[in-house]
Amino acid sequence: MRVYLPCTLPALARVVEAGELGPAPLTGYAVTPALIEWYASGDTEELEYVALTEAARASLRMLAESGGGAAPRRVVIAAEVPDSALSAGTDLADRGRVRVTRPVPLAKVAAVHVDDADAVPDVVAAIDALPAADKGDDDARFTVDGAEAHELMWYATQEIPDLLA
Repeated sequence: MRVYLPCTLPALARVVEAGELGPAPLTGYAVTPALIEWYASGDTEELEYVALTEAARASLRMLAESGGGAAPRRVVIAAEVPDSALSAGTDLADRGRVRVTRPVPLAKVAAVHVDDADAVPDVVAAIDALPAADKGDDDARFTVDGAEAHELMWYATQEIPDLLA
């Protein structure tokens, strides 16, 4: 199954160095039965985009938790993970969230999605606005949504070293 794993650029560098994403368990996002039920009218491509978007939101939270130590660009790793290494909730609140129960070899990475440098000011603003958005502030939510207005750029696995340079 294609799983979208939230990440940061420093963490991606560690993945490349280690040769795998880990340690397990990892939280990812995929087209799960709960996501299909929640987004009843979507085709597979639309559902995968929803999962990618959920992973990008999680990446934003990872950036916020890094305390400014990570480059302010959302990163999502798309990987092929065997169903036997996944557990998914059935609650609609979890939608596409899955738990990856073992490390994911770098060879199973299909692509990496990363914010373009043009998104950095909006990502920084979204990181700053997250606490207020979580408390229900509509203006802060609007600011967080501003980061989501930026499409993540797609990088093939052979482009990862250049991305990290």
